[in-house]
Amino acid sequence: MCAVLFLSIGCVFIYKKIAVHYNILSNPDYRTLHESPTPRGGGLIFSLVFLFSILIFYLFGGFQFSKQIFYICGVGGFIATLFGFIDDIKNMRAKTKLIIQLFLSAWTIYWLDLGELFLLDWIPIFMIITFILFFMVWIMNAYNFVDGIDGMAASGAIFISLTLAIVLFLTNGSIEVINIFILLAIVVSGFILFNWPPATIFMGDAGSVFLGYIFASLLLLTVLNKDISVWCWLTVFGYFFADTIVTQIMRIILVRKWYLAHRSHAYQNLARITNSHLKVTTGVTLY
Repeated sequence: MCAVLFLSIGCVFIYKKIAVHYNILSNPDYRTLHESPTPRGGGLIFSLVFLFSILIFYLFGGFQFSKQIFYICGVGGFIATLFGFIDDIKNMRAKTKLIIQLFLSAWTIYWLDLGELFLLDWIPIFMIITFILFFMVWIMNAYNFVDGIDGMAASGAIFISLTLAIVLFLTNGSIEVINIFILLAIVVSGFILFNWPPATIFMGDAGSVFLGYIFASLLLLTVLNKDISVWCWLTVFGYFFADTIVTQIMRIILVRKWYLAHRSHAYQNLARITNSHLKVTTGVTLY
């Protein structure tokens, strides 16, 4: 695991120089809360280190990852990362993003055992599948929305992963999923050294879409396997879900084109009011 951490740190350091050379930068505009061009797409690195580690462990031992975990977190995670990085560079259309997110959701559903959900015979199967598809899409976008100030999405990923790993350990849950959470926390820890306020690199969609996809998939997996309850997930995601839902409801009520990009989240408003990303990120983490 130490090797994974140092690999993540080293690769992020190298990527920063590559991003500057090839102008993969986030330039200040009406949506951003930074004042100078900053390398973006850094999430590509911790995502690929995570995926590379899963591949190695799956093929050569160490942690014994099942075929299900490999295809959901490994293959699906790679597609999410690739899609996010292309979006960082090319800025995809909203319809294209939705199609890819629905595909990712369908990919996870294909590898999950949804048997218990089908016992709800008073609900048509197509309604259950449709709900799960859009629920996963919502989580992917919700996680993308919280990547608006330095360190917010990265610190959230570390906190959520370690908390759920402890929950699983205390309740004798799946060792396989514990290893996934710990691995995720380690690779993001290597990135947050550069992303903590004041950030010198942003994760971009390559990181936020990847994290949203992984968490959405693990949520479904652990709830269906009865390893972690829905209430536990709602607790650790409490701030992120609440901020995203309330902000979206308020925009639907108050803003005509509520679906356009914005910087109206509570944490973004607090960052402007306090003029400090550090205070807000630290405050949300403590909360």
